[in-house]
Amino acid sequence: MTYFKSILSAALLSATALTAPAAFADGGTLVIASTQVPRHLNGSVQSGIATAIPSTQIFASPLRYDENWEPQPYLAESWDVADDGMSVTLNLVKGATFHDGEPVEAEDVAFSIMNTKNNHPFQSMFAPVDTIDTPDAHTVVINLSKPHPALLLALSPALAPVLPKHIYDDGQDPKSHPANSAPIGSGPFMLEEFTPGEAVILKKNPNFFIDGRPMLDEIIIRIIKDPSALLIAMENQEADMYPFMAGSQEIRRLEKAEHLGVTSDGYAAVGPINWLAFNTKSEKLSDPKVRQAIAYAVDRDFITKALHRGVSSPQRGPIIEGSPFFDESIPAYDVNLDKANALMAEAGFGDGMDLTVDYIPGPKEQQQSVAEYLKSQLKKIGINVTVRAAPDFPTWAGRVSSYDFELTMDVVFNWGDPVIGVHRTYLSDNIREGVIWSNTQQYSNAKVDELLNMAAVELDPAKRAALYAEFQQLVATDLPVYWINALPYHTAYDKRLQNVPVGIWGSMHPMDTVHWGE
Repeated sequence: MTYFKSILSAALLSATALTAPAAFADGGTLVIASTQVPRHLNGSVQSGIATAIPSTQIFASPLRYDENWEPQPYLAESWDVADDGMSVTLNLVKGATFHDGEPVEAEDVAFSIMNTKNNHPFQSMFAPVDTIDTPDAHTVVINLSKPHPALLLALSPALAPVLPKHIYDDGQDPKSHPANSAPIGSGPFMLEEFTPGEAVILKKNPNFFIDGRPMLDEIIIRIIKDPSALLIAMENQEADMYPFMAGSQEIRRLEKAEHLGVTSDGYAAVGPINWLAFNTKSEKLSDPKVRQAIAYAVDRDFITKALHRGVSSPQRGPIIEGSPFFDESIPAYDVNLDKANALMAEAGFGDGMDLTVDYIPGPKEQQQSVAEYLKSQLKKIGINVTVRAAPDFPTWAGRVSSYDFELTMDVVFNWGDPVIGVHRTYLSDNIREGVIWSNTQQYSNAKVDELLNMAAVELDPAKRAALYAEFQQLVATDLPVYWINALPYHTAYDKRLQNVPVGIWGSMHPMDTVHWGE
Protein backbone atom coordinates (compact mmCIF):
# COMPACT_ATOMS: atom_id res chain seq x y z
CA MET A 1 0.00 0.00 0.00
CA THR A 2 1.38 3.43 -0.96
CA TYR A 3 2.01 6.12 1.59
CA PHE A 4 -0.99 8.03 0.28
CA LYS A 5 -3.28 5.01 0.58
CA SER A 6 -1.98 4.21 4.05
CA ILE A 7 -2.79 7.61 5.55
CA LEU A 8 -5.79 8.44 3.42
CA SER A 9 -7.91 5.35 3.01
CA ALA A 10 -10.89 5.21 0.70
CA ALA A 11 -12.97 6.52 3.57
CA LEU A 12 -10.66 9.47 4.02
CA LEU A 13 -11.21 10.46 0.43
CA SER A 14 -14.92 10.92 1.02
CA ALA A 15 -16.29 14.32 1.96
CA THR A 16 -16.37 13.52 5.68
CA ALA A 17 -13.21 11.54 6.25
CA LEU A 18 -10.18 13.65 7.15
CA THR A 19 -9.64 14.59 10.75
CA ALA A 20 -8.53 18.18 11.19
CA PRO A 21 -4.99 18.49 12.52
CA ALA A 22 -4.42 19.46 16.09
CA ALA A 23 -3.39 23.07 16.71
CA PHE A 24 0.40 23.38 16.93
CA ALA A 25 2.54 26.45 17.38
CA ASP A 26 5.00 24.67 15.11
CA GLY A 27 4.66 21.55 12.99
CA GLY A 28 1.41 19.84 12.09
CA THR A 29 -0.38 19.26 8.81
CA LEU A 30 -2.12 21.72 6.51
CA VAL A 31 -4.85 20.27 4.27
CA ILE A 32 -5.55 22.41 1.21
CA ALA A 33 -8.76 21.61 -0.66
CA SER A 34 -8.82 22.17 -4.41
CA THR A 35 -11.01 21.38 -7.39
CA GLN A 36 -8.00 21.92 -9.68
CA VAL A 37 -6.35 18.77 -11.03
CA PRO A 38 -2.64 19.15 -11.88
CA ARG A 39 -1.29 17.20 -14.84
CA HIS A 40 2.15 17.40 -13.25
CA LEU A 41 4.04 19.57 -10.75
CA ASN A 42 6.65 21.47 -12.79
CA GLY A 43 5.76 25.15 -13.11
CA SER A 44 8.65 25.75 -15.51
CA VAL A 45 6.70 24.27 -18.41
CA GLN A 46 3.10 24.61 -17.25
CA SER A 47 1.04 27.60 -16.16
CA GLY A 48 -2.06 27.61 -14.01
CA ILE A 49 -3.28 27.28 -10.45
CA ALA A 50 -3.25 23.48 -10.28
CA THR A 51 0.48 23.26 -10.98
CA ALA A 52 1.60 26.48 -9.30
CA ILE A 53 0.37 25.71 -5.79
CA PRO A 54 2.48 22.53 -5.35
CA SER A 55 5.30 23.73 -7.62
CA THR A 56 5.98 26.78 -5.46
CA GLN A 57 6.36 24.59 -2.40
CA ILE A 58 8.69 22.08 -4.10
CA PHE A 59 10.87 24.50 -6.10
CA ALA A 60 12.53 27.66 -4.86
CA SER A 61 12.95 30.60 -7.24
CA PRO A 62 15.46 33.45 -7.48
CA LEU A 63 13.13 36.01 -5.83
CA ARG A 64 9.86 36.16 -3.93
CA TYR A 65 7.46 39.09 -3.45
CA ASP A 66 5.77 40.70 -0.48
CA GLU A 67 2.25 42.09 -0.35
CA ASN A 68 3.51 45.52 -1.46
CA TRP A 69 4.88 44.23 -4.78
CA GLU A 70 8.43 44.55 -3.49
CA PRO A 71 10.95 41.82 -4.49
CA GLN A 72 12.48 39.91 -1.59
CA PRO A 73 15.53 37.63 -1.39
CA TYR A 74 15.06 33.93 -1.92
CA LEU A 75 17.66 31.84 -3.76
CA ALA A 76 19.19 35.18 -4.71
CA GLU A 77 20.27 36.95 -1.54
CA SER A 78 20.82 40.14 -3.54
CA TRP A 79 20.59 41.39 -7.12
CA ASP A 80 21.65 44.32 -9.24
CA VAL A 81 19.98 45.81 -12.31
CA ALA A 82 22.38 47.53 -14.69
CA ASP A 83 21.83 51.25 -15.21
CA ASP A 84 20.99 50.70 -18.87
CA GLY A 85 18.57 47.89 -17.99
CA MET A 86 20.43 45.42 -20.22
CA SER A 87 21.49 42.96 -17.54
CA VAL A 88 20.54 41.71 -14.10
CA THR A 89 23.04 40.07 -11.76
CA LEU A 90 21.83 37.59 -9.15
CA ASN A 91 24.00 36.78 -6.14
CA LEU A 92 22.90 33.38 -4.89
CA VAL A 93 22.77 32.22 -1.29
CA LYS A 94 25.43 29.74 -0.27
CA GLY A 95 24.55 26.37 1.15
CA ALA A 96 21.21 25.83 -0.61
CA THR A 97 20.71 22.24 -1.73
CA PHE A 98 18.19 20.31 -3.74
CA HIS A 99 16.14 17.66 -2.01
CA ASP A 100 18.58 14.99 -3.19
CA GLY A 101 21.48 16.76 -1.46
CA GLU A 102 23.09 18.28 -4.56
CA PRO A 103 24.05 21.96 -4.27
CA VAL A 104 22.01 24.69 -5.95
CA GLU A 105 24.44 26.59 -8.14
CA ALA A 106 24.47 29.25 -10.83
CA GLU A 107 24.34 26.65 -13.62
CA ASP A 108 21.02 25.39 -12.25
CA VAL A 109 19.52 28.88 -12.26
CA ALA A 110 20.78 29.63 -15.77
CA PHE A 111 19.51 26.30 -17.08
CA SER A 112 16.11 26.84 -15.45
CA ILE A 113 15.54 30.32 -16.84
CA MET A 114 16.38 29.19 -20.37
CA ASN A 115 14.23 26.08 -19.93
CA THR A 116 11.28 28.27 -18.93
CA LYS A 117 11.96 30.65 -21.79
CA ASN A 118 11.89 27.80 -24.31
CA ASN A 119 9.03 25.75 -22.91
CA HIS A 120 6.63 27.86 -20.85
CA PRO A 121 3.36 29.04 -22.48
CA PHE A 122 4.17 32.69 -21.62
CA GLN A 123 6.61 33.42 -24.42
CA SER A 124 6.96 37.13 -23.59
CA MET A 125 8.05 36.44 -20.02
CA PHE A 126 11.70 35.70 -20.79
CA ALA A 127 11.79 36.58 -24.49
CA PRO A 128 14.38 39.39 -24.02
CA VAL A 129 16.78 37.03 -22.20
CA ASP A 130 19.66 36.65 -24.64
CA THR A 131 22.44 34.83 -22.80
CA ILE A 132 23.21 33.97 -19.18
CA ASP A 133 26.72 34.03 -17.75
CA THR A 134 27.78 32.08 -14.66
CA PRO A 135 31.22 33.47 -13.71
CA ASP A 136 31.20 31.42 -10.52
CA ALA A 137 28.95 28.97 -8.66
CA HIS A 138 26.97 31.71 -6.94
CA THR A 139 26.73 34.47 -9.55
CA VAL A 140 24.22 34.61 -12.42
CA VAL A 141 24.34 37.41 -15.00
CA ILE A 142 21.22 37.60 -17.16
CA ASN A 143 22.03 39.45 -20.39
CA LEU A 144 19.12 40.99 -22.27
CA SER A 145 18.56 41.87 -25.91
CA LYS A 146 16.51 44.86 -24.72
CA PRO A 147 15.44 46.29 -21.36
CA HIS A 148 12.83 44.14 -19.64
CA PRO A 149 11.07 45.91 -16.74
CA ALA A 150 9.00 42.79 -15.98
CA LEU A 151 12.05 40.56 -15.45
CA LEU A 152 12.24 40.74 -11.65
CA LEU A 153 8.57 39.88 -11.31
CA ALA A 154 9.06 37.00 -13.74
CA LEU A 155 11.63 35.57 -11.32
CA SER A 156 8.79 34.90 -8.83
CA PRO A 157 8.02 31.41 -7.46
CA ALA A 158 5.02 30.75 -9.70
CA LEU A 159 6.90 31.70 -12.85
CA ALA A 160 10.57 30.78 -12.38
CA PRO A 161 11.11 27.54 -10.46
CA VAL A 162 14.77 26.57 -10.26
CA LEU A 163 15.21 23.02 -11.53
CA PRO A 164 18.14 20.69 -10.85
CA LYS A 165 20.16 20.72 -14.05
CA HIS A 166 21.67 17.32 -13.22
CA ILE A 167 18.20 15.79 -13.54
CA TYR A 168 16.58 17.75 -16.36
CA ASP A 169 19.52 18.30 -18.69
CA ASP A 170 19.43 14.74 -20.04
CA GLY A 171 18.06 15.26 -23.56
CA GLN A 172 14.46 14.39 -22.74
CA ASP A 173 11.58 16.72 -23.65
CA PRO A 174 11.12 19.04 -20.63
CA LYS A 175 7.35 19.13 -21.18
CA SER A 176 7.00 15.38 -20.76
CA HIS A 177 10.00 14.67 -18.55
CA PRO A 178 9.26 11.94 -15.97
CA ALA A 179 10.65 14.20 -13.23
CA ASN A 180 7.69 16.54 -13.72
CA SER A 181 5.54 14.10 -11.77
CA ALA A 182 8.26 13.24 -9.24
CA PRO A 183 10.08 16.57 -8.93
CA ILE A 184 13.14 17.35 -6.86
CA GLY A 185 13.53 21.00 -5.99
CA SER A 186 15.10 23.15 -3.29
CA GLY A 187 11.88 24.57 -1.83
CA PRO A 188 10.53 24.29 1.71
CA PHE A 189 8.63 21.06 1.05
CA MET A 190 9.57 17.77 -0.61
CA LEU A 191 7.25 15.60 -2.65
CA GLU A 192 6.18 12.52 -0.71
CA GLU A 193 3.53 11.32 -3.11
CA PHE A 194 1.56 12.50 -6.14
CA THR A 195 -1.61 10.55 -6.86
CA PRO A 196 -3.12 12.19 -9.98
CA GLY A 197 -6.68 13.27 -9.49
CA GLU A 198 -6.55 12.59 -5.73
CA ALA A 199 -3.82 14.31 -3.78
CA VAL A 200 -0.33 15.79 -3.59
CA ILE A 201 1.47 15.06 -0.31
CA LEU A 202 4.40 17.27 0.64
CA LYS A 203 6.76 16.73 3.58
CA LYS A 204 8.92 19.29 5.38
CA ASN A 205 12.35 19.80 3.83
CA PRO A 206 14.66 19.38 6.86
CA ASN A 207 17.55 20.96 4.95
CA PHE A 208 15.77 24.06 3.68
CA PHE A 209 18.23 26.91 3.26
CA ILE A 210 16.24 29.36 5.42
CA ASP A 211 16.76 28.57 9.10
CA GLY A 212 13.66 27.71 11.10
CA ARG A 213 11.53 27.05 8.07
CA PRO A 214 9.21 25.58 7.02
CA MET A 215 7.11 25.64 10.13
CA LEU A 216 4.62 22.98 9.05
CA ASP A 217 5.52 19.29 8.94
CA GLU A 218 3.29 18.46 6.02
CA ILE A 219 0.99 19.89 3.36
CA ILE A 220 -1.67 17.75 1.74
CA ILE A 221 -3.30 19.18 -1.37
CA ARG A 222 -6.49 17.22 -1.56
CA ILE A 223 -8.37 17.15 -4.88
CA ILE A 224 -12.13 17.26 -4.34
CA LYS A 225 -13.86 17.56 -7.70
CA ASP A 226 -17.36 17.78 -6.22
CA PRO A 227 -17.85 21.40 -5.07
CA SER A 228 -20.50 20.41 -2.52
CA ALA A 229 -18.19 17.84 -0.97
CA LEU A 230 -15.42 20.42 -0.82
CA LEU A 231 -17.61 22.88 1.09
CA ILE A 232 -18.64 20.15 3.52
CA ALA A 233 -14.98 19.28 4.08
CA MET A 234 -14.23 22.92 4.96
CA GLU A 235 -17.25 23.23 7.22
CA ASN A 236 -16.48 19.99 9.05
CA GLN A 237 -12.81 20.93 9.59
CA GLU A 238 -11.65 18.10 7.32
CA ALA A 239 -9.77 20.63 5.18
CA ASP A 240 -8.08 23.80 6.39
CA MET A 241 -7.72 26.06 3.37
CA TYR A 242 -9.64 26.57 0.13
CA PRO A 243 -7.83 29.04 -2.18
CA PHE A 244 -9.06 30.39 -5.53
CA MET A 245 -12.71 30.13 -4.48
CA ALA A 246 -14.81 32.13 -6.95
CA GLY A 247 -18.44 31.02 -6.63
CA SER A 248 -20.71 33.46 -4.83
CA GLN A 249 -22.67 30.69 -3.11
CA GLU A 250 -19.42 29.13 -1.89
CA ILE A 251 -18.12 32.44 -0.58
CA ARG A 252 -21.34 33.39 1.18
CA ARG A 253 -21.76 29.91 2.65
CA LEU A 254 -18.26 29.63 4.10
CA GLU A 255 -18.47 33.18 5.48
CA LYS A 256 -21.11 31.80 7.86
CA ALA A 257 -18.78 29.17 9.34
CA GLU A 258 -17.56 30.52 12.68
CA HIS A 259 -14.21 28.71 12.58
CA LEU A 260 -13.34 30.02 9.10
CA GLY A 261 -11.93 33.27 7.85
CA VAL A 262 -12.66 34.33 4.27
CA THR A 263 -10.52 36.92 2.48
CA SER A 264 -10.16 38.34 -1.02
CA ASP A 265 -6.55 39.32 -0.29
CA GLY A 266 -3.80 37.47 -2.10
CA TYR A 267 -4.74 37.79 -5.75
CA ALA A 268 -3.32 41.19 -6.72
CA ALA A 269 -0.75 39.79 -9.16
CA VAL A 270 -3.09 37.18 -10.60
CA GLY A 271 -5.39 39.76 -12.18
CA PRO A 272 -8.13 37.33 -13.31
CA ILE A 273 -10.49 38.87 -15.88
CA ASN A 274 -13.74 37.31 -17.09
CA TRP A 275 -14.51 38.49 -20.61
CA LEU A 276 -16.38 38.02 -23.87
CA ALA A 277 -13.99 37.49 -26.79
CA PHE A 278 -14.80 38.21 -30.43
CA ASN A 279 -13.46 36.39 -33.46
CA THR A 280 -12.48 39.56 -35.32
CA LYS A 281 -12.04 37.64 -38.59
CA SER A 282 -15.70 36.61 -38.64
CA GLU A 283 -17.64 38.51 -41.31
CA LYS A 284 -20.30 39.30 -38.73
CA LEU A 285 -17.84 40.62 -36.14
CA SER A 286 -15.07 42.21 -38.22
CA ASP A 287 -16.62 45.68 -37.89
CA PRO A 288 -15.82 47.26 -34.50
CA LYS A 289 -19.29 48.85 -34.55
CA VAL A 290 -20.89 45.42 -34.10
CA ARG A 291 -18.56 44.64 -31.22
CA GLN A 292 -19.32 48.02 -29.66
CA ALA A 293 -23.05 47.41 -30.08
CA ILE A 294 -22.76 44.14 -28.19
CA ALA A 295 -20.80 45.90 -25.44
CA TYR A 296 -23.49 48.57 -25.09
CA ALA A 297 -26.14 45.84 -24.82
CA VAL A 298 -24.45 43.98 -21.95
CA ASP A 299 -25.16 45.13 -18.41
CA ARG A 300 -22.05 44.61 -16.26
CA ASP A 301 -23.89 45.72 -13.15
CA PHE A 302 -26.57 43.06 -13.61
CA ILE A 303 -23.91 40.39 -14.10
CA THR A 304 -21.86 41.36 -11.06
CA LYS A 305 -24.71 42.24 -8.71
CA ALA A 306 -27.38 39.71 -9.72
CA LEU A 307 -25.68 36.76 -11.43
CA HIS A 308 -22.62 36.95 -9.15
CA ARG A 309 -24.53 38.07 -6.02
CA GLY A 310 -22.29 41.06 -5.51
CA VAL A 311 -19.04 39.19 -4.91
CA SER A 312 -17.36 40.14 -8.21
CA SER A 313 -16.46 43.62 -9.40
CA PRO A 314 -16.87 45.23 -12.84
CA GLN A 315 -13.80 45.27 -15.07
CA ARG A 316 -13.58 47.98 -17.74
CA GLY A 317 -10.35 47.20 -19.55
CA PRO A 318 -7.56 44.77 -20.42
CA ILE A 319 -5.44 45.65 -17.37
CA ILE A 320 -6.91 44.68 -14.01
CA GLU A 321 -8.36 47.72 -12.25
CA GLY A 322 -6.14 47.22 -9.20
CA SER A 323 -2.99 47.66 -11.31
CA PRO A 324 -1.08 50.96 -11.33
CA PHE A 325 -1.22 50.74 -15.12
CA PHE A 326 -5.03 50.72 -15.36
CA ASP A 327 -6.43 53.80 -17.13
CA GLU A 328 -9.44 55.14 -15.25
CA SER A 329 -10.61 57.13 -18.29
CA ILE A 330 -11.21 54.05 -20.45
CA PRO A 331 -14.71 54.00 -22.02
CA ALA A 332 -16.96 51.84 -19.85
CA TYR A 333 -19.64 50.92 -22.42
CA ASP A 334 -22.39 51.24 -19.85
CA VAL A 335 -25.60 49.64 -21.07
CA ASN A 336 -27.34 51.74 -23.77
CA LEU A 337 -29.70 49.77 -26.01
CA ASP A 338 -30.56 52.76 -28.24
CA LYS A 339 -26.90 53.32 -29.03
CA ALA A 340 -26.40 49.59 -29.54
CA ASN A 341 -29.24 49.38 -32.06
CA ALA A 342 -27.95 52.45 -33.90
CA LEU A 343 -24.47 50.92 -34.19
CA MET A 344 -25.95 47.67 -35.54
CA ALA A 345 -27.77 49.66 -38.21
CA GLU A 346 -24.63 51.64 -39.11
CA ALA A 347 -22.75 48.36 -39.55
CA GLY A 348 -25.41 47.07 -41.95
CA PHE A 349 -27.05 44.66 -39.53
CA GLY A 350 -30.21 46.59 -38.76
CA ASP A 351 -32.16 43.43 -39.46
CA GLY A 352 -30.10 41.51 -36.92
CA MET A 353 -27.88 38.43 -37.14
CA ASP A 354 -27.30 34.99 -35.67
CA LEU A 355 -24.28 34.30 -33.47
CA THR A 356 -22.94 31.41 -31.42
CA VAL A 357 -21.35 31.87 -28.00
CA ASP A 358 -19.07 29.30 -26.35
CA TYR A 359 -18.00 29.12 -22.72
CA ILE A 360 -15.48 27.28 -20.57
CA PRO A 361 -17.14 24.22 -19.05
CA GLY A 362 -16.99 23.99 -15.27
CA PRO A 363 -17.24 27.41 -13.58
CA LYS A 364 -20.95 27.88 -14.34
CA GLU A 365 -21.52 31.17 -12.55
CA GLN A 366 -18.73 33.04 -14.34
CA GLN A 367 -19.10 31.33 -17.71
CA GLN A 368 -22.28 29.44 -18.62
CA SER A 369 -24.62 31.74 -16.68
CA VAL A 370 -23.19 34.81 -18.41
CA ALA A 371 -23.40 33.11 -21.82
CA GLU A 372 -27.07 32.31 -21.21
CA TYR A 373 -27.67 35.89 -20.08
CA LEU A 374 -26.18 37.10 -23.38
CA LYS A 375 -28.76 35.04 -25.25
CA SER A 376 -31.62 36.99 -23.72
CA GLN A 377 -29.91 40.37 -23.60
CA LEU A 378 -28.57 40.48 -27.18
CA LYS A 379 -32.00 39.61 -28.52
CA LYS A 380 -32.89 43.20 -27.62
CA ILE A 381 -30.60 44.42 -30.41
CA GLY A 382 -31.63 41.81 -32.98
CA ILE A 383 -28.94 39.22 -32.32
CA ASN A 384 -30.14 35.62 -31.97
CA VAL A 385 -27.58 33.82 -29.83
CA THR A 386 -27.05 30.08 -29.70
CA VAL A 387 -25.20 28.95 -26.58
CA ARG A 388 -22.82 26.15 -27.53
CA ALA A 389 -21.63 23.87 -24.76
CA ALA A 390 -18.39 21.88 -24.77
CA PRO A 391 -18.18 18.50 -23.06
CA ASP A 392 -14.81 19.33 -21.50
CA PHE A 393 -12.06 21.94 -21.35
CA PRO A 394 -9.90 20.43 -24.15
CA THR A 395 -12.86 20.62 -26.54
CA TRP A 396 -13.49 24.27 -25.72
CA ALA A 397 -9.78 25.12 -25.94
CA GLY A 398 -9.49 23.30 -29.27
CA ARG A 399 -12.36 25.27 -30.75
CA VAL A 400 -11.14 28.65 -29.58
CA SER A 401 -7.47 28.11 -30.42
CA SER A 402 -8.36 26.94 -33.95
CA TYR A 403 -10.70 29.94 -34.41
CA ASP A 404 -13.81 27.77 -34.60
CA PHE A 405 -15.96 30.28 -32.72
CA GLU A 406 -17.76 33.59 -33.09
CA LEU A 407 -18.15 34.69 -29.46
CA THR A 408 -16.68 32.97 -26.46
CA MET A 409 -16.58 33.57 -22.75
CA ASP A 410 -13.06 33.30 -21.37
CA VAL A 411 -10.99 33.89 -18.23
CA VAL A 412 -7.46 35.27 -18.65
CA PHE A 413 -4.95 36.32 -15.98
CA ASN A 414 -2.79 39.46 -16.04
CA TRP A 415 0.02 37.60 -14.20
CA GLY A 416 1.37 40.65 -12.42
CA ASP A 417 2.92 42.65 -15.24
CA PRO A 418 1.24 43.46 -18.58
CA VAL A 419 4.25 42.06 -20.45
CA ILE A 420 3.54 38.65 -18.97
CA GLY A 421 -0.23 38.40 -19.07
CA VAL A 422 -1.71 41.23 -21.18
CA HIS A 423 0.47 41.54 -24.28
CA ARG A 424 -0.21 37.95 -25.36
CA THR A 425 -3.88 38.74 -26.09
CA TYR A 426 -3.35 41.81 -28.29
CA LEU A 427 -0.02 41.49 -30.13
CA SER A 428 -0.49 40.52 -33.76
CA ASP A 429 2.65 38.36 -33.72
CA ASN A 430 1.04 36.24 -31.01
CA ILE A 431 -1.75 34.96 -33.27
CA ARG A 432 -0.74 31.32 -32.82
CA GLU A 433 -3.16 28.75 -34.09
CA GLY A 434 -3.57 25.85 -31.71
CA VAL A 435 -2.36 27.80 -28.66
CA ILE A 436 -5.03 28.73 -26.15
CA TRP A 437 -4.74 32.06 -24.34
CA SER A 438 -2.71 33.58 -27.14
CA ASN A 439 -4.28 36.18 -29.49
CA THR A 440 -7.18 33.85 -30.29
CA GLN A 441 -9.27 36.86 -31.39
CA GLN A 442 -6.86 37.26 -34.36
CA TYR A 443 -6.79 40.94 -33.54
CA SER A 444 -4.28 43.10 -35.38
CA ASN A 445 -3.52 46.80 -34.96
CA ALA A 446 -0.06 48.08 -35.87
CA LYS A 447 -0.30 51.00 -33.43
CA VAL A 448 -1.21 48.64 -30.57
CA ASP A 449 1.80 46.48 -31.49
CA GLU A 450 4.02 49.56 -31.42
CA LEU A 451 2.74 50.77 -28.05
CA LEU A 452 3.06 47.37 -26.38
CA ASN A 453 6.54 46.82 -27.75
CA MET A 454 7.58 50.26 -26.46
CA ALA A 455 6.03 49.62 -23.03
CA ALA A 456 7.84 46.28 -22.82
CA VAL A 457 11.23 48.02 -22.74
CA GLU A 458 10.39 51.33 -21.03
CA LEU A 459 12.06 51.52 -17.61
CA ASP A 460 10.48 54.79 -16.49
CA PRO A 461 7.21 53.88 -14.66
CA ALA A 462 5.43 57.12 -15.60
CA LYS A 463 6.30 56.84 -19.28
CA ARG A 464 5.33 53.18 -19.22
CA ALA A 465 1.96 54.04 -17.68
CA ALA A 466 1.37 56.62 -20.42
CA LEU A 467 2.04 54.03 -23.12
CA TYR A 468 -0.36 51.58 -21.51
CA ALA A 469 -2.99 54.30 -21.20
CA GLU A 470 -2.83 54.97 -24.94
CA PHE A 471 -2.98 51.23 -25.61
CA GLN A 472 -6.09 50.88 -23.46
CA GLN A 473 -7.87 53.68 -25.30
CA LEU A 474 -7.16 52.03 -28.65
CA VAL A 475 -8.33 48.55 -27.71
CA ALA A 476 -11.38 50.04 -26.02
CA THR A 477 -12.35 51.40 -29.44
CA ASP A 478 -11.40 48.32 -31.46
CA LEU A 479 -12.88 46.06 -28.77
CA PRO A 480 -11.49 42.63 -29.69
CA VAL A 481 -12.61 41.73 -26.17
CA TYR A 482 -15.44 43.04 -23.98
CA TRP A 483 -14.19 42.95 -20.40
CA ILE A 484 -16.91 42.05 -17.91
CA ASN A 485 -15.63 41.45 -14.40
CA ALA A 486 -12.69 40.56 -12.23
CA LEU A 487 -13.08 37.05 -10.87
CA PRO A 488 -13.91 37.22 -7.16
CA TYR A 489 -11.16 34.92 -5.96
CA HIS A 490 -11.27 34.35 -2.20
CA THR A 491 -9.42 32.14 0.26
CA ALA A 492 -11.27 30.38 3.07
CA TYR A 493 -9.06 29.20 5.92
CA ASP A 494 -9.16 27.87 9.46
CA LYS A 495 -8.80 30.88 11.78
CA ARG A 496 -6.13 29.05 13.78
CA LEU A 497 -3.77 29.25 10.81
CA GLN A 498 -1.10 31.91 11.07
CA ASN A 499 0.55 33.72 8.13
CA VAL A 500 -2.09 32.64 5.62
CA PRO A 501 -0.63 33.46 2.18
CA VAL A 502 -2.23 36.76 1.17
CA GLY A 503 0.67 38.37 -0.72
CA ILE A 504 0.37 39.26 -4.39
CA TRP A 505 0.61 35.59 -5.47
CA GLY A 506 -1.56 34.14 -2.69
CA SER A 507 -1.15 30.36 -2.41
CA MET A 508 1.07 30.33 -5.51
CA HIS A 509 3.86 31.29 -3.13
CA PRO A 510 6.06 29.31 -0.71
CA MET A 511 4.20 28.56 2.54
CA ASP A 512 7.32 28.24 4.65
CA THR A 513 6.03 30.70 7.30
CA VAL A 514 2.51 29.27 7.56
CA HIS A 515 1.93 27.60 10.92
CA TRP A 516 -0.74 26.62 13.42
CA GLY A 517 -1.58 28.70 16.44
CA GLU A 518 -3.87 28.03 19.36
